[in-house]
Amino acid sequence: MALFCINRYGGEEEQEQEGAEAEERARVLLERLRQQAKARQLKKQQEAQPEGGEGEGELSGGAGLGGAGLSPGGEPGEGKRKRKGESEEQSCAQRQKKLKQKQPRSSSEERADTEEAADGSTPSKKKENRRKSKVPQERTEADSEEDIKQQENRSNLKNKRKKGDEETEGAEPKKKDNGERAERNQSTKEELSLAASEEEANPPPSTLVVLGDYDRKPVQKVQPFLPQWLAQPKLLQKRIRDNLVPITDVPGIHPRLLKKLQMNGIESFFPVQAEVIPAILQSASNGYLMGQGGYRPKDICVSAPTGSGKTLSFVIPIVQVLLDRVVCQVRALVVLPTKELAQQVSKVFNIYTDGTGLKVVLITGQKSFAKEQEMLVQKKVTGYCSLADIVVATPGRLTDHISQTPGFSLMQLRFLIVDEADRMIDDMHQNCLNQIVKAAFQVENDSGSNMLFQRTKPGPITAASSCYPQIPLQKLLFSATLTQDPEKLQQLDLFQPRLFTSVYSEKKTLGDGTETEQETNKKYTLPEGLSQCYVPCDLNSKPLLLLHFMLAMKFTRVLCFTNSREASHRLFLLVQAFGGVTVAEFSSRLPPNERQRTMKEFEQGKIQLLISTDATARGIDIKGVNYVINYDAPQFIRTYIHRVGRTARAGKMGVAFSLVLRIQERRFLRMLKDAGIQDIKKHPVKGNSLKPLVQQYEEALCKLEKTVKNERAQKRA
Repeated sequence: MALFCINRYGGEEEQEQEGAEAEERARVLLERLRQQAKARQLKKQQEAQPEGGEGEGELSGGAGLGGAGLSPGGEPGEGKRKRKGESEEQSCAQRQKKLKQKQPRSSSEERADTEEAADGSTPSKKKENRRKSKVPQERTEADSEEDIKQQENRSNLKNKRKKGDEETEGAEPKKKDNGERAERNQSTKEELSLAASEEEANPPPSTLVVLGDYDRKPVQKVQPFLPQWLAQPKLLQKRIRDNLVPITDVPGIHPRLLKKLQMNGIESFFPVQAEVIPAILQSASNGYLMGQGGYRPKDICVSAPTGSGKTLSFVIPIVQVLLDRVVCQVRALVVLPTKELAQQVSKVFNIYTDGTGLKVVLITGQKSFAKEQEMLVQKKVTGYCSLADIVVATPGRLTDHISQTPGFSLMQLRFLIVDEADRMIDDMHQNCLNQIVKAAFQVENDSGSNMLFQRTKPGPITAASSCYPQIPLQKLLFSATLTQDPEKLQQLDLFQPRLFTSVYSEKKTLGDGTETEQETNKKYTLPEGLSQCYVPCDLNSKPLLLLHFMLAMKFTRVLCFTNSREASHRLFLLVQAFGGVTVAEFSSRLPPNERQRTMKEFEQGKIQLLISTDATARGIDIKGVNYVINYDAPQFIRTYIHRVGRTARAGKMGVAFSLVLRIQERRFLRMLKDAGIQDIKKHPVKGNSLKPLVQQYEEALCKLEKTVKNERAQKRA
């Protein structure tokens, strides 16, 4: 029987005490088990005792008869005596062997057995040898001293009878002792079980050292190992109004462009523009043919909030670098994710290239493919010639022209600008960027005269590679939510990049005059003048809340975002059926001309509520947006950043409301907190303020149902 002592808690002294108690208990139990085993052996001996008594009586009777049957002659009587004496001796020896087998073996006997086993012979063989040696000795002694043996055997039998009687008399008190011991064992077992249950219910305090401990400690955040250009970026000022730089203070800008800026009402640059424009101009200070000192120029990445002037920061230097170009070739390529954003950037380029001779071409798929081919290249007797210096394109249409338009070449490409670079990486446009780079370094077989200026893929600088000049390809990346994941940025194959960012921790001055750096986990920055609120609501009350903002709170120039174009269309029909609000929708289901007309009317103030999908959330500069309402809560933090960035642009004020379902509230706030956005306020709306709108809202729902049925019938027809 094994005793398991589980010592879960306790100090060293308690452990020693409990160990001593456990050893004592084990010793007591083992002693009781031994006593029980002895009792069982005695009981078996008592059961076997009556049978032995009867045999002994018969033997004694036979001995008496043998003693009485002695003849005067002596020989026959003596032979009988010998046989009877030998049988008596054999029966006595057998009885003694049986008793020895039943009795427990002593420690001395066990030691003898072990010594015999060490000698190599088994105990049974030793006993057989002893028996064989004893038999002839007994026979010789019986022949010489028969009478003495008979008397000794009779005395031994009498002594054994007396011992058997004493054992039978002492068996009854031993049985009583065994019963008492069994009761004691049962009581001790019950006490042990009760003590174990009490220990489980109320465990003693532990002094053991537990790995990890139970106290919740602040986990030290592992700092990522970043490349030097990511770990030590060029910091941009966040506050636009307080850090405006006059355009005349920025060195290197051409006088013609300064005049253009003043004509467009720009007297000062934003912090992003004041830092990035000189950096790009410096990389092309020796002209677009080569970088500074004949080396390849560094790539540039810019991460700044929406509305901070990123577009102008690459338009001005590119136009200035290309002012002195002689032959029309595609020198700058701007890739943007949406058609509307491409149109906006194309307009800015047209403003600053007006009167310079530079040609800007927009290829987004709004015109036919053949028309765009005519805008890009012209076929002459000597071959194809380019008609564009700057190309603004969307990824899909650009790849079509690279593969299908003859004469469209990027061999002279100097600047590759990727706006909204994070979306270009995430939205599976990486293949497009690879095709652009491949086309830029493609070798033309029929250009024997221009072999001197053939561009090869950049590699280590050697004497052979420095023998002839090459036009370097410089990449410029811009985004409000530029990723800092080195693995994703590695896909762009950047060359010694420089990072300009406004995401950093600010220093705060304490009461004693010391400055402390406020540790923030901000991943993105929002416009300075933006106020953020969220409204917890139910699904059925969301349309009523939107109408409440427009009618009761008199919101004007509101841009409302939904997660799908079907949702935006139905919400537009519902608000239109309700009445009282000039509303329009803006999504990809509308043709381009209608979208342009809608955007103009909204900027002019003719439309008060513009319901849109995320098509307008990326980069589009919509003038005069006072409020942004997230009718459907965004699922990703980048979507939220770009949506609310449509207001509070260029240092102005703006408000963003998010209608969040109560089941989404926790996740929504956690998403903002993880991005370092903590200044959002809760703006609950009481149900009593929505009751006046309920009756008219129900009538509008009936109208909406009829309108949706009619639209479905028209589609089927």
